[in-house]
Amino acid sequence: MDQNHKPEEQSDLFAGFREPYKSFATDAIHVGQEPEQWKSMAVVPPISLSTTFKQFGPGKHAGYEYSRSGNPSRDCLEKAVAAVDGAKYCIAVASGLAATVTITHMLKVGDGILCMDDVYGGTNRYFQKIASQTGTEVSFADFTKPELLKAALKPNTKLVWIETPTNPTMKVVDIKACSDLVHEFNKDIVVVVDNTFMSAYFQRPLAFGADICMYSATKYMNGHSDVVMGLASTNRDDLFERLSYLQNALGCVPSPFDCFLCNRGLKTLHLRMECHFKNAMAAAKFLEADPRVEKVIFPGLPSHPQHEVVKKQCTGCPGMITFYIKGKLEHASAFLSNLKLFAIAESLGGYESLAEHPAIMTHASVPENERTALGISDTLIRLSVGLENEADIIQDLEQALAAAHPKKK
Repeated sequence: MDQNHKPEEQSDLFAGFREPYKSFATDAIHVGQEPEQWKSMAVVPPISLSTTFKQFGPGKHAGYEYSRSGNPSRDCLEKAVAAVDGAKYCIAVASGLAATVTITHMLKVGDGILCMDDVYGGTNRYFQKIASQTGTEVSFADFTKPELLKAALKPNTKLVWIETPTNPTMKVVDIKACSDLVHEFNKDIVVVVDNTFMSAYFQRPLAFGADICMYSATKYMNGHSDVVMGLASTNRDDLFERLSYLQNALGCVPSPFDCFLCNRGLKTLHLRMECHFKNAMAAAKFLEADPRVEKVIFPGLPSHPQHEVVKKQCTGCPGMITFYIKGKLEHASAFLSNLKLFAIAESLGGYESLAEHPAIMTHASVPENERTALGISDTLIRLSVGLENEADIIQDLEQALAAAHPKKK
């Protein structure tokens, strides 16, 4: 381990970022969880597994009819997420991609989707291979350059899809600038922000003009790598009415048990995200100073191209780091294969540290020419820095780099 490495001071870590959202932890713990809603006065909302609910008479019920249409466990989660998102409404669905599909189903044949050029591989695949085959026009642009976003808008554009930071190259999009530009072009275009990487604790897209904030809750919002789920929040009555209808009509709802787990995970989101940030910043600084590393992309570093945008719209940074190791594919493979604390695995945002090779794993479905244009090369490695001890994380990175680049005798 680098003997000069010192733990990051918490006060210095958050310097220059937006102030934390008021009462975030209180809302995450209490909103939608009121014991008075249950006859038992249970402090922890019970798991409601019933698929159907007895009615007083035909069409006369106590708020629930059938579990796809509404479930007490899901309601608790949706209310809590809406509160931490600064939203009026939230819907929970079976996965992050299910949230993407549900939102896209608001469109009709001939409508256009304009998407950020660098996005999660599953989002890219869905838009290009499925949505485009059902009469929806899909195009991509680099939203970090407002002039490219403006030039790409068309009369039939109905949905603008922002991911920030992007997966895996960690580009950061100015949400307010893009939302203002899009709504000035056409106020009826729906601006969606995939907020998976930042979580509600570090970024609130709705406060910057976005119409919908969505997540793969599988990641930070649940935070324990044991739930697959999607979320979508909004302040607009019309959008919630449409999304709520589609949630029921499409039927891609999460199980009550998964809602219970995600609701539980949300209670420690503020604590987890601060630790993820601390550990990731330490790892990013270590990697940036290492001669065996070509380049580090981490929004919390001053070297990040959109670092000032990050500080303007975020309260901190998550545990996601992308870096280019010096050498070729064999060096990246050696690094990954020799990690001991980090597990080679897809996904991210859990309490455990994970590492992956985007070109081979999460973004293999993205056409090779597009991967090349985006910088998703053979030497690109993505880390999801977990909650382990900071020194142990650094030590694991050091020994894996040493294995990938052994010193010549």
